[in-house]
Amino acid sequence: MFTTLSRIIKYGILGFRRSGWLSAATIAIMVLTLMVFEGLIIFNAITEAAVVSLQDRIDISAYFKQDAPEDDILKLKSSLESLTEVKKVEYISRDKALEIFRAKHESDRTISEALGELKDNPLLASLNIKANDAKDYAIINNYLSGESLKKIVSKISYAQNSLVIERLTRIVDIAKKAGVFLTILFSAVAVLIAFNTIRLAIYSYREEISIMRLVGASNAFIQGPYAVEGVIYGLISGILSFAAILPIAYYVAPYLQILIPEMNLWSYVLSDSFSLISYQIFFGIILGAISSIIAIRKYLKI
Repeated sequence: MFTTLSRIIKYGILGFRRSGWLSAATIAIMVLTLMVFEGLIIFNAITEAAVVSLQDRIDISAYFKQDAPEDDILKLKSSLESLTEVKKVEYISRDKALEIFRAKHESDRTISEALGELKDNPLLASLNIKANDAKDYAIINNYLSGESLKKIVSKISYAQNSLVIERLTRIVDIAKKAGVFLTILFSAVAVLIAFNTIRLAIYSYREEISIMRLVGASNAFIQGPYAVEGVIYGLISGILSFAAILPIAYYVAPYLQILIPEMNLWSYVLSDSFSLISYQIFFGIILGAISSIIAIRKYLKI
């Protein structure tokens, strides 16, 4: 058994070396195929980062009555933080709200003078709330609108932001569905291209395969070397496709970060380089080996 296996591996390597330009063409197609596969992984990471970025740009605020005790506000803050739908809660006191307002309008002389004339702080304390998901804002709004909180809550900004939140929810849903659809579509196309390329490569050996069949070689012995060739195609293609993605990610990263500040594509590729190259090699080996076996069995009638 060991002798047979060693011969299969030997013939597979010899077949790969003998093919020359045909092997090079097959690898080139598989590199492009695996780049599509890797591009889909990166696309999904970018989509996820874009969704998170959009969600971080929106929140709702609960404003409190001027006579609302600070202890009650802080208790509400703690209870909100215990909700699974809530990601972050920030307390803005009346003094801090006035400080933020002054800093924001320091260049406006009219507003600055008007604030100087005021004897009392007109601004309200508030809680700025960020949800884990855009869909969760409706739940948080219902919680803040409870009868027990009406004695301290003056208004909630959900009504003002509801249209934006609804649009964001639709964008998030569409982005997730588009990511799944594109992954399935391009993966199917990539597999078909690679499969047909390997099929053509094997077709050139149809006479040699027929002779091996006539002299009594078993199906496993005939298929083995081509499966080994497929593994070699996948291994080399996986490494080359990852190497090809690196310069693309490096040059695209600064432009992408302008659109999505939270997404550093170059850092993502470097930090996940082991996982990405492992996926590429694994997918390439599986694609090459299985395509070779199926091509021989189905199309060469063995």
